[in-house]
Amino acid sequence: MLSLADDLGHLSYVVSGDGPPVVLVHAGVADHRMWDAVAPALAERHTVIRYDLRGFGRSAPPSGPFSDTDDLRRLLDHLGHPRVGLVGASWGGRVALDFTLAHPERVRCLALLAPPWPGYDWSADMVAYDEAETAALAAGDLDAAVRVNLDMWLRGPARDWEDVGAESAALVREPMRTSLVNQDVVARHSRGTASGDPAAVRVPTLVGTGALDVPDFRDIARRYAAAIPDAELVEFADAAHLIALDAPAELTARLLPFLAQTHEDVGEGLSGRKAG
Repeated sequence: MLSLADDLGHLSYVVSGDGPPVVLVHAGVADHRMWDAVAPALAERHTVIRYDLRGFGRSAPPSGPFSDTDDLRRLLDHLGHPRVGLVGASWGGRVALDFTLAHPERVRCLALLAPPWPGYDWSADMVAYDEAETAALAAGDLDAAVRVNLDMWLRGPARDWEDVGAESAALVREPMRTSLVNQDVVARHSRGTASGDPAAVRVPTLVGTGALDVPDFRDIARRYAAAIPDAELVEFADAAHLIALDAPAELTARLLPFLAQTHEDVGEGLSGRKAG
């Protein structure tokens, strides 16, 4: 991976392909590798930028106050991309939405895959998950905390482990550990989200939801689709929360035409192959 250093540490990123740029922002229980089964097909037509949020994957934990929105802007400036397509999963969807609201001139289109909704009234199941994770971490049992997260975000409420690919579990187990180890320092230094109005989004938007996801997130997806003007709601029948892991072929099949419709100015910006 490449690295963008700053006073707070560094951001790690990888660039593949060539063409209109698209940025893939990972979920809060994963890192850039969650897109491994999606990025190659997108890279046949696009410059695909994947990066690890600060404190996730190979990006260093922050040493001072930071903003995910500012980090993404700095990365795009570094790579020379004035406008991009944004695809965000779960927490990465919130980052993508906040960036779109803060810098609308820099976003060509937006895809939100199972994003959270600030201030949502979470169900008893979600509260129980949070309490179980908190208890495991308080007891110093990182392995138990990882299992709690795997159960909630990978397996989901509607299927057995036999229905989940072993490759998917292997792909997210290490990133989950990293996110749990770093979550206190990330929370302490993060400036948080902007909590802007989704109705202010003025770019083509796709909202994805997994039919096997937690009901809260399915409801949230419908909220976003109703709030964002002309947003398209897409349900992935065989996916739980992490759509890119559960249904990569189906996701790619929806993203490619969506991105193609919104990338008419393909000559804009510098080449996505910059390696510095």
